Amino acid sequence: MRAPITLAMVLAAVMAATGQWVVHQKSGPRAVSAGPAGNEAYRVAYVNDGDTIKLNNGERVRLIGIDTPETHDNQKLSKDVARRRTSRKTQLAMGEKAAGFTRALVQGRDVRLEYDVERRDHYRRLLAYVYLSDGTFVNEKIIREGYAYPLTVPPNVRYADRFKQWFDEARQNRRGLWQ
Repeated sequence: MRAPITLAMVLAAVMAATGQWVVHQKSGPRAVSAGPAGNEAYRVAYVNDGDTIKLNNGERVRLIGIDTPETHDNQKLSKDVARRRTSRKTQLAMGEKAAGFTRALVQGRDVRLEYDVERRDHYRRLLAYVYLSDGTFVNEKIIREGYAYPLTVPPNVRYADRFKQWFDEARQNRRGLWQ
């Protein structure tokens, strides 16, 4: 009689631990972290576009809270053209300007990452707020200088209000793409 009870308790403990591991793997850690493996700095190897970078360890990082125009013809470009009532040519030119700004800001430089609630998107990219080694908040700099729209995707909303405010200021002051 004791063996079935003990076995049931062990199975319950294993199932609970496995369930916690699955939840952790799916949503990522809830606490802010400085990088994928701790406090390390990562070098930006490549800028894919204005809101996506590739690190020297091969990880692709999507900057949380901002959305820059596309640099390639794809489905999102078609949606952006319709939503923003501009031409493909205009959107692509804006995308190149935004990518150039991000490239000048981060390419070849060391960065650290801060996470929000979800750590990865459906493309398996890291989702992060990015900081230069001097403390510059890259996501903020891009939108504040007028090279991005705010993009709020719950549950990663830590700075959503600020991104909206910085975007409005950039447009009002005719910075970056809004000149």
